[in-house]
Amino acid sequence: MTFLSQSVAQATALLERADLATDTAVRDLLDVTTRRRSLDLSDLAPTDQATLIAQRSQQLQPSAEALAERIVAAGTRGRPFVAKFGIDPTGAEVHLGHAVPMLILSRFQRMGHQVVFIVGNVTAKIGDPSGRSDERPRLTDDDIARNLATYRDQVTPFFDFTRAEFRQNGDWLSAITLPEIIEITAQIPVSIPLQREDFRTRLDLGQGLSLAELLYSVVMALDSVEINCDLEVGGIDQFLNMQMCRRVMDIRGQVPEVVVATSLIEGTDGTGAKMSKSKGNYVPVAATAGEIFGKMMSIPDRLVEPYFRALSEWRDGELTVVRDRVAAATLHPVDLKKVLAGEVAAAIHGVDAAMKAREEFAAQFSRRAFSDLQDLPAVGDPGQTVVDIVKALGFAKSNGDVRRVAEQNGLRLVIESGAGQEQLPLTADEAREPLAALIKDKVGDQTTGLYLKVGRKLAHINPVT
Repeated sequence: MTFLSQSVAQATALLERADLATDTAVRDLLDVTTRRRSLDLSDLAPTDQATLIAQRSQQLQPSAEALAERIVAAGTRGRPFVAKFGIDPTGAEVHLGHAVPMLILSRFQRMGHQVVFIVGNVTAKIGDPSGRSDERPRLTDDDIARNLATYRDQVTPFFDFTRAEFRQNGDWLSAITLPEIIEITAQIPVSIPLQREDFRTRLDLGQGLSLAELLYSVVMALDSVEINCDLEVGGIDQFLNMQMCRRVMDIRGQVPEVVVATSLIEGTDGTGAKMSKSKGNYVPVAATAGEIFGKMMSIPDRLVEPYFRALSEWRDGELTVVRDRVAAATLHPVDLKKVLAGEVAAAIHGVDAAMKAREEFAAQFSRRAFSDLQDLPAVGDPGQTVVDIVKALGFAKSNGDVRRVAEQNGLRLVIESGAGQEQLPLTADEAREPLAALIKDKVGDQTTGLYLKVGRKLAHINPVT
């Protein structure tokens, strides 16, 4: 019996019988599933390793069988099997969408293979054109250095960097010569990148398409050549780029890497758009446990199972158990979503922090007792307008953001007393008025138990004098 099968048996027993509405049962489950994220998988046979990876892949090229053979071949040659993931520092935050392929890569590390995490400080200057309708804004060296300053810290929950490599592709791409680029590109017909639908669409619309963008996948491929990569993992939006990596490795006389492409997860807003920083529907991996928990609770119910598949170590059999319990009405969908929220929060911050986030969420949205919450931010000066207060708290970046929250009925003045709680929506027009005046008009003489709620974020209002 492998370590993984033992863990699955433990979790399945809990999932089948435990009352997952209770904190005790959820903690017991998170203890098992969170330990699984660091579980030794080196006792799995190569075919079982390949099967485990294939189960969470949308595309695996050329095949799971080829992956197993590649693992065996590396051991026969007495060299490590090398698995790679690359990310361009086009922004300062890594989010849970990036975590999907990183979780796959972490499994390779725990299988005993060599993992290389590559930050594209050179490719970021081009900007990955995949799926874009226009060119990315140009980044300076200072922009890139500022963005990648905390990347290693942000991804550390997924990897053991005492054994994994963390590299920047400028270390070798800056030494690439023009003759080398010409030698490679002379063997790649320009028709290959122009077969991409996103490129054709931009050209049909008369939008810009630079030569640098056409070369992006070739430059990215040189990362795989540098480390003589056995396997590369990335989102399905990177599949064409990773196919180019295979071609360039072949041109350079190397055995083309195996490609694992993972599904893209939808953003938290439920619109169907993928999770991305540009759409604001993302969850930063550097977010607090409470913020992660709250954002997970905000997703539509239909995304719970896809999120479990993408962001957890749960196996298909475990998902079947909870799906059957929901269908049989022995597990409420909200309780299952709380388990998911705890699972993701625990992956980054640990079980204790996840359980605290669960408790605070219950206080805020179930028992509705805001006075039970600890470490709430406080409104500094109620004499300011609501818009200025919300921006000062960091709950919104602009006046327009505040207006949109108000229009969605998410901006509220909360009054809490021994008799219960009352929430008074504030309009976009009222948001431009001083908070103290609104309190006097809507609340009267009460000066304690007052809160400002902005979407899912909450601030305590100090007694107004």
